[in-house]
Amino acid sequence: MEKKKSGIIMEYIPYIIVIVIAVVIKFFVVTPIRVNGESMMNTLHDGDIMVLNEISYKFSSIKRFDIVVIKHDDEYLIKRVIGLPGEEIEYIDGKLYVDGEEIEETFNHEITADVLKIKVPDNEYYVLGDNRINSTDSRVIGTIPIKNIKGTTSLTIFPFSRFGRKN
Repeated sequence: MEKKKSGIIMEYIPYIIVIVIAVVIKFFVVTPIRVNGESMMNTLHDGDIMVLNEISYKFSSIKRFDIVVIKHDDEYLIKRVIGLPGEEIEYIDGKLYVDGEEIEETFNHEITADVLKIKVPDNEYYVLGDNRINSTDSRVIGTIPIKNIKGTTSLTIFPFSRFGRKN
């Protein structure tokens, strides 16, 4: 009887750990958020549970290549910041150019189709998914006002096999 009881308890330990982590994280003004879809593959996977840091940008600025959570219509999207306010962004032959200068992208992503030069308005950002072939991003929805950026995310907490920082 004791073996059965301890087996049931062991089965629920991962769920208990996730709940405890979520409560502790929420207490420190960060929120768990679930990746929905494949637009950030291979960096992030559909179903990953990550930590949304809602206060980081109150103390520091948004940087190129940060992974951010944005609110668009009634849903949250996870994307990567490519263009900052005031910059001219374009892709030519799969290469990123910012204000006419080629910028090396230091993360894995799908091939990017050419993007005509676009000037990012003040207080807005140009964002793309890493899975460029399958992503609703600034190429479709336009630049993102800073007020729609809810925070940054880079820490996957579940599944445990993918636990850790993602860049």
